[in-house]
Amino acid sequence: MKPNKTTTDNLNINGNWHQKRDRLKQKFSVLTDDDLSYAEGEEEELVGRIQQRLNVPREIAQKIIRYV
Repeated sequence: MKPNKTTTDNLNINGNWHQKRDRLKQKFSVLTDDDLSYAEGEEEELVGRIQQRLNVPREIAQKIIRYV
């Protein structure tokens, strides 16, 4: 595995995605349901959609997901 590869573990979304998704929608009202759609193994796509919608660097998008 590449060190920079985004995984479920390093985004801290194991088992609690619905709660995180709801908090993200509350904190960032610009995020849509499509932006926040997630299936296991699609972490890179999720980060990319959030990065694009919020217009932030990839690392910031990852931190937002991880710490919300």
